[in-house]
Amino acid sequence: MNIALIIIFAFLLLSFYSGIRAQQGKDMNMEQWTVGGRGFGSIFIFLLVAGEIYTTFTFLGGSGWAYSKGAPSYYVLSYISLAYVISYWLLPPIWQYAKEHKLVSQSDFFVSKYNSPILGILVAAVGVIAIIPYLVLQFKGLGIIVSEASYGSISPAAAIWIGVIVVTIYVMISGIHGSAWTAAIKDIMIFFVVVFLGLYLPFHYYGGIQPMFEAVQASNPGFLTFPEEGLSISWYISTVLVTVFGFYMWPHTFGSVFSAKNANVFRKNTIMLPLYTLMLLFVFFVGFTAILQVPGLKGADGDLSLLRLALQTFDPWVVGIIGAAGLLTALVPGSMLLMTGATLLAKNVFKVMVPHTSDVQIARIAKWLVPVISLISLYFALSGGDTLVTLLLMGYSLVTQLFPALLFSLPAKPWVNKYGAFAGILCGVSTVAYVTIFQVTIATMFPNWPAVVKDLNIGVVALLVNLVVMFAVTFVTKNLFALNRHAANTEGTPTL
Repeated sequence: MNIALIIIFAFLLLSFYSGIRAQQGKDMNMEQWTVGGRGFGSIFIFLLVAGEIYTTFTFLGGSGWAYSKGAPSYYVLSYISLAYVISYWLLPPIWQYAKEHKLVSQSDFFVSKYNSPILGILVAAVGVIAIIPYLVLQFKGLGIIVSEASYGSISPAAAIWIGVIVVTIYVMISGIHGSAWTAAIKDIMIFFVVVFLGLYLPFHYYGGIQPMFEAVQASNPGFLTFPEEGLSISWYISTVLVTVFGFYMWPHTFGSVFSAKNANVFRKNTIMLPLYTLMLLFVFFVGFTAILQVPGLKGADGDLSLLRLALQTFDPWVVGIIGAAGLLTALVPGSMLLMTGATLLAKNVFKVMVPHTSDVQIARIAKWLVPVISLISLYFALSGGDTLVTLLLMGYSLVTQLFPALLFSLPAKPWVNKYGAFAGILCGVSTVAYVTIFQVTIATMFPNWPAVVKDLNIGVVALLVNLVVMFAVTFVTKNLFALNRHAANTEGTPTL
């Protein structure tokens, strides 16, 4: 066993120990397991939100896209920063309403706002379906990181199995408390590792960041600017919009909002989180450095650029620390995703179908659904497939369909009714499913249209379908019910 693998497994055991120990002294009922008893302050909320965002994608997907795509990779930096700014206004009313009504999941919020358990089932289904590709992303990334950082002494499949077993056990025992403590370890490590790599590698190979960009531009003119077609400015703007709207629609991110002890926690974090996002720049610097140093990585192999560059640059003990940090970027968001998916299925699907189930039974069912979701995600992770960015964008297109119904529910009286919200979400998700399964784009549907339209993210089309259907169904049903009430009142009025 080499030193890199020893370091990686040492941090894996530390995470496992922290995750298990986090539940000590707490009565792990449903509220404690899912939202930490609503007692997390600014630091833990910061770590949870950042922990859910800085995932294996930060390590592999961001550098991989910088390596493979160039300038379009900067969409990540833009959407995360904008989403954090929006949270200043969006999250406090959500938290306040959730606290007043003792909500513990995203679906609970929609059920309460629209008075519709059936809508809650739909929201839960959308959330779980979107969670699966996000979990697959984490597990695939974990396998890549551990296998590469261990110099191939452990296979990606074995690494994924080990990681899944560890995270499943501590999620079942400690819930969100385990995620929060593991996030604390992870965020400290990833900050120093990413900043170090992003500064050291360009200076080591090129003598600085500017010379690195000059070398990339000289070898591949135009790579550092947006193309006129494809991943163009039009694609960039529309993708940023879709992902900003979907940012807090991920059920695990939405659910972490409920764990805060007051609304000011979000306002404080809004000040710091956009600055924290600048850390992604250092990830991009690594990807750009790798273009000339580890050439020839095609397709999904572009995600290997950071690790391949580290392997040829550093001693094994440094590679082990890099691999350990990467491992933690999979465990923290993976634990939140598992816990949230299990909660949605137990509380917002099973409970609705079997209403006499007690809260204690629901908590037990949720915990035992964790390994079920783990195994489903494990199957897809081991089946191979798309790049990490593609998996992430697919999940975003799904959860973004929940944003209009959320936004219009925030006023004291929602602007749309439950029928409109249900129909809009269903049609939006169906549109995403259709274009994903049949690989449809605006360009394939309308090949003769100008590039500025053809390059739009197809998620925008799904959102437009969602909005049109939502308002149309709300208008029709409101008028239909008004006519029925009028007819009933007319029939009941004595004739003179």
